[in-house]
Amino acid sequence: MKLILAPMEGLTDPIMRDVLTSVGSFDWCVTEFIRVTNSILPDHIYHQYCPELLNGGKTAAGTPVHVQFLGNDPEMLAANAIRAVKLGAPAIDMNFGCPAKTVNRHRGGSVLLDEPEVVHELVKAVRDAVPEHIPVSAKMRLGYMDRHFMLDNAHAIEDAGAAWVTVHARTKADGYTPPAFWDQLRPIREALKINVIANGEIWNNADAKQCRLESGCEDLMIGRGAVTTPDLTQCIRQNIDTPLLTWNELLTLQIRFLNGGYKKEMNMVGRYKQWLGMMSKHYPEAKALWDEVKRIKPLDDIILKLNASAT
Repeated sequence: MKLILAPMEGLTDPIMRDVLTSVGSFDWCVTEFIRVTNSILPDHIYHQYCPELLNGGKTAAGTPVHVQFLGNDPEMLAANAIRAVKLGAPAIDMNFGCPAKTVNRHRGGSVLLDEPEVVHELVKAVRDAVPEHIPVSAKMRLGYMDRHFMLDNAHAIEDAGAAWVTVHARTKADGYTPPAFWDQLRPIREALKINVIANGEIWNNADAKQCRLESGCEDLMIGRGAVTTPDLTQCIRQNIDTPLLTWNELLTLQIRFLNGGYKKEMNMVGRYKQWLGMMSKHYPEAKALWDEVKRIKPLDDIILKLNASAT
């Protein structure tokens, strides 16, 4: 069973990847999408989205980081994929799942699922451009507004030469509202020869088991569940339902996150509070800490508060 950390815009950034892979058991993780329009991006953009390229394409814990692209220009996607590989990307992933209105309005992400032939063209352009030993994969939803082209898109990705496809078990119209339709992944898995990785609404070990049962997929990509419960992958692999990390160990992780080095202090504080709010769904200590820090703005003051709580 492979467990993968999902790419989530504004959430699984380099600092979060560093923290989660330091305690989780991920086979690989994927960057937030890098938008490609009409040019080859400069190296500093790649290093901004994926500083792990300077560390052999891996997090500090040694977890490989795949670079994800979003766009609709086959020539430019191919050229940028070549550049990313030269900089050390171990694999390239293509985004056909983003439901954001702004992204879809510019013909990127999940809106392309209404055009399976375009999906095929984009994946093939990248597959043909990068060396054979570099895997190319894609992430999709069940569809845009409906599931009409679900199998067409899956076949388009496979026929273009992708090594695997990850499927978020909802359409764009479904957004992130529960439930995820894990059973709808089964016909995709049965139709394809390449591996199908299941994604969506996996919050705990019971969800992981039920998703695998309904979808028929062996491997799972986990997003918000891994952020909310940082050791979720360990629980899944050990088939236990209770988190393994103590609250003091989680405090150490939070301090590591806050020392991660965002350039703007306001962004760092906001990101931390977002994470703490998510963890408060599962940890009563997080809810209590949230009540104490929610009005604190200076980064150093929050770090002092966490250090005091950890003693």
